[in-house]
Amino acid sequence: MYRRRLLLDTLRLFDLILMTWSFFFSMLVVSSGLNLGAFRALLAMRFKLSNFAIFLGFMIFWHAIFSLSELYHSHRLSSMHKEATDVTKATFAGAVLLVVGSFVSNVQLVTLHFVAFFWVSTTLSAIVSRMALRSLLTHMRRRGRNLRTVIIVGANSRALAFAHKIETRPELGYMLKGFVDDAAMNGEIGTARYPLVARLAGLQEFLRQNVVDEVVIALPVKSFYAQAAGIVAMCEDQGILVRLLSDLFNVRIAQTRTEYIDGQPIITIGAGNMDKPTVLLKRLVDICASGLLLLPALPVFLAVAMFIKLTSPGPIFFVQGRLGVNKRLFRLYKFRTMVVDAEKRIRELEHLNEVKGPAFKIKNDPRITPIGRFLRKTSIDELPQLINVLKGDMSLVGPRPLPVRDYEGFDEDWHRRRFSVKPGITCLWQCNGRSNVSFDHWMKLDMEYIDNWSLGLDLKILLMTVPAVIRGSGAA
Repeated sequence: MYRRRLLLDTLRLFDLILMTWSFFFSMLVVSSGLNLGAFRALLAMRFKLSNFAIFLGFMIFWHAIFSLSELYHSHRLSSMHKEATDVTKATFAGAVLLVVGSFVSNVQLVTLHFVAFFWVSTTLSAIVSRMALRSLLTHMRRRGRNLRTVIIVGANSRALAFAHKIETRPELGYMLKGFVDDAAMNGEIGTARYPLVARLAGLQEFLRQNVVDEVVIALPVKSFYAQAAGIVAMCEDQGILVRLLSDLFNVRIAQTRTEYIDGQPIITIGAGNMDKPTVLLKRLVDICASGLLLLPALPVFLAVAMFIKLTSPGPIFFVQGRLGVNKRLFRLYKFRTMVVDAEKRIRELEHLNEVKGPAFKIKNDPRITPIGRFLRKTSIDELPQLINVLKGDMSLVGPRPLPVRDYEGFDEDWHRRRFSVKPGITCLWQCNGRSNVSFDHWMKLDMEYIDNWSLGLDLKILLMTVPAVIRGSGAA
């Protein structure tokens, strides 16, 4: 999901670049064809602050028009024809806005001839760029990349028809895992060559234990409304995208929108607040910040490595599988702060756990090495996670990535919604006492971050983390 958002946010930026290019290219063509002196006057005008402000305002309105035209929603399930039509309507609205704006601001060089050329060039460039993107994504998906794992709830004729559509259109990039239904395996399901992966009563456990990007509900709404509504709530709790082949349900947090596959409307429900243009900027900040911080941190890495080797036998780094977006495993890096067999000794120390819930924390953990206690107190042990940020496994700010052991102890599905976003080095939990905070409150802080996310909140958390680290509050 995160990669999809990143791709759409990149498209937003690219559209603004194309619009700017088309604007000045149109002025070049029209001015050189009419009057070279007029083009020189244009070059002189563009440096004026007032003209810059007008152009900046036009860029903002242009982006708003494209956004309202739903050009930055996923078009995985819609046709190129529909997208091209939406682009044409959006650019036409932008051209009309340009005419009105030039009339109000009395920009004489923006003539009707220029606007017509600008509209044609922006429309063609936007459509061609989207065709190229679709071609690239189709190429990737046909070769098994950029795939999304999906299960279909219901084994009726509508479900089988939808399964056939995504099976015969590999360019959509779906990997159908199977069906969920109370019916026993029958000939109809067998013809689709996909298994019955769970019954309705077992769907919740199946989602907990498997990688699932999307759930498509094809149950008859009139007779299965309660079950379908429960499935929507279940997926909402775990941050899993839902597509409906039927009516819209009342949801508490998730946002809904309608998409189409071969003319069939599909309602998409997704939790979280990160479908914004600033998601791209968040990733760029992660890359730049982690890259810049790793360089001056190299002497610290060397010093810490030396102290670890001198004070405790074993490797320098502690590498552990952690759960990322939609519970995908990745390798998290930390400086080793415990004895080598620390993981094997958890069971014998369970009775000392000081945290209510699945997390495992002991204030005076006997497994911690002498240098490890200092590294934890100062949070220096977390520095290698800048590598995870640079790789894209994590972000600077986000819910802390949890070990598989902790996840297996979850008893509330709403806790699992934390896996709908990329994990981070720091979040609200780190700024509010860390180990001094109960597990349930920790999860609520993660939900607060997900539902209210913005770049401003990220910056606020980063600034709050610095004094928290200096104080060493809640470090264990």
